[in-house]
Amino acid sequence: MSTFINLHHNEIEVHSSERKSNNAFLKLSSLLEIYNSEQTVEEIQITEADQVDDSFRVSGNGELFSVQSEWKPVQDGCHFIEVDLIVRYNQEVPGDYGLQFKAELVGNGKPTWMIPGAFYKENRFEHNARQYPRYDYRDGNHEEMVSDHWSFRSDRAALPAVFAWNDEMCGAFCVEEMSALGLTGLGFKGNESETSIWVNFPYKEEPVTFVGQPIPEPKDISLYTFKPGETVTLRVKIYTGSADLHSYDPFVREIYKQHQQEYALNPWMGLEEAAELTAHGLYRWHYMPEHSILAETAAFDREFNNNVKGMGDRPHMHVGWVSGVPYAYALLTYGRNKGIQQYVDAAIDVMNNIASALAPSGTFWASWVLGKGWGTGWNPKNTWLQARTVSEATLFLVRALSFEKQSGFSHPDWEKAVTSNLNFAVERQRPDGNFGSYYHCETGDVEEWDGAGGILWIASLLEGSTFFEKEAYRAAAEKAGYYYEKFVVDEYIYGAPEDVHLTPTSEDAYNAVVAYVLLYETDKNEKWLALAKSAADWLMTFRWTYNLAFPEHTLLNQYDFRSRGADQASPSNQHLHNYGLFCVPEMLRLWKYTDDSYYLDRTRDHIACFLQFIARKDGDFNAYKGMVTERFYNTNCFQPKGMMLTLSHSWCVGLVLYAAQEALAFNSDLKLS
Repeated sequence: MSTFINLHHNEIEVHSSERKSNNAFLKLSSLLEIYNSEQTVEEIQITEADQVDDSFRVSGNGELFSVQSEWKPVQDGCHFIEVDLIVRYNQEVPGDYGLQFKAELVGNGKPTWMIPGAFYKENRFEHNARQYPRYDYRDGNHEEMVSDHWSFRSDRAALPAVFAWNDEMCGAFCVEEMSALGLTGLGFKGNESETSIWVNFPYKEEPVTFVGQPIPEPKDISLYTFKPGETVTLRVKIYTGSADLHSYDPFVREIYKQHQQEYALNPWMGLEEAAELTAHGLYRWHYMPEHSILAETAAFDREFNNNVKGMGDRPHMHVGWVSGVPYAYALLTYGRNKGIQQYVDAAIDVMNNIASALAPSGTFWASWVLGKGWGTGWNPKNTWLQARTVSEATLFLVRALSFEKQSGFSHPDWEKAVTSNLNFAVERQRPDGNFGSYYHCETGDVEEWDGAGGILWIASLLEGSTFFEKEAYRAAAEKAGYYYEKFVVDEYIYGAPEDVHLTPTSEDAYNAVVAYVLLYETDKNEKWLALAKSAADWLMTFRWTYNLAFPEHTLLNQYDFRSRGADQASPSNQHLHNYGLFCVPEMLRLWKYTDDSYYLDRTRDHIACFLQFIARKDGDFNAYKGMVTERFYNTNCFQPKGMMLTLSHSWCVGLVLYAAQEALAFNSDLKLS
């Protein structure tokens, strides 16, 4: 696909060779819009335009600013336009202004959006139980974070780009996180009168600011103080593509390729050291033998923890997701392989406990809480159990059974628990393949059919089918593969985590990758491989392509934390996390099946990113040996940018341990040491 420019009556039109009609293009009616804290004060109209070879030189003069620009087509991997704006401030006294580079997306149809990692389509359904920014063509109540226009800081985005689609084409702008005027911004608007995208120098956040809470902060308009005669150079990349919702992928890959050269990785250690440290951390700080659990959190600050009667340590355990079987499995495999019996005994103790406690419905309970016992977790209703939590526990208990069988050990109670869960899934499955997302804990009735929360049953059933030699499990998994395909094709997979009801998340992408890679391995159907690739591409929109500029005195700056490879949890839960380690083995096998080195490179980035901030000794970054945090703060959400949550999480420790072991077979390809 290619992108080309037309100059037309003092306007610039940017076309895609893949547009559906000649009436679809990005239209720039001015070179820049200038604003202060109140309003737009000047538009720099195009007064001169010349073509030089295949580039254009376009300029315009205003009272406050003048602009000279060069528009250069780049044809490397994918086609885009690189725009360099040389902006001169004309006044003789300093002035505080922001600059906006904006285009209208012309063509038929209502728009849809993507800001990688930060905003997907409408971003939140009207009936979603969680409050965070939502797009509505009809506008809405801004105090409820509903609007037809949004502007965001670029550091909310895994790649600072804004994509817009109508029925005829896609148009996108991309900037770097930082510019000569400071932190940049991204925005869009879509209603009856216009569909437009823009970038801001410096950023603004409108109509309100999302800080992770249901009640937003006021809008945040940052301005730059221009000195008399000051000149700055700003760069924007413009991309156009087809109306296919997957048309973001060539551009994401292209910018990643550039960022790969510009932003270095900085793993603190190799895979074996990471595994050794996290096995110690999981056993030492999270295993509670008196309760037979892996406690979800352990406080960095042990003195504080003692002073608050252990409240920094959370004596709760989910059976999957944020604690439980997956991480006990990682400890089990490490303990067996290294001959460390206390790790093996602890892992078996935890899995025995989980396997012994099935809900009346026949599935696992979701979580255990000290003083309350077994219960349903963090769902919208306290009688609901969530499909992803119990299917993930089932998947890893099957894996534990297979591993133990190879080592000469059997666990009849585990087999009984797994069989109960797999039979439950098969019995609840609709004729169209849907497993449902939330179940009543007592009756087992499906209480919520919406979403892809059940997609991980595919993996559980496939591995259960192999272990138990039961064809019905495989058939149910295949039927589900056809049902959940629509979420992948729609580029909107949602519903995985209990605590962000029906929200698109990176975790949904991981689960889809695992499900479709395993389906492909079952019957080598190319359809499953294509879906695995598509889910992996969508996953990469959550994955940081660049290293964030953290404020000078913050911990993440002082330790030189490199964010390339980190994942945004979700648009509603904006922080960097390591849950992508969950699908490391499937991503590496996907690379082998496709021979597409993009998947290897971006999986390497993710592993390398989280070979940082594993506490090497007691006191390292104020943590204890083997501890791993859950949250690195990338923007003004929950806590200030550059901070880190001072709690070790069992899933974060456990996933490093899991992925470090799984990735060892690919160590020579990953080149991490």
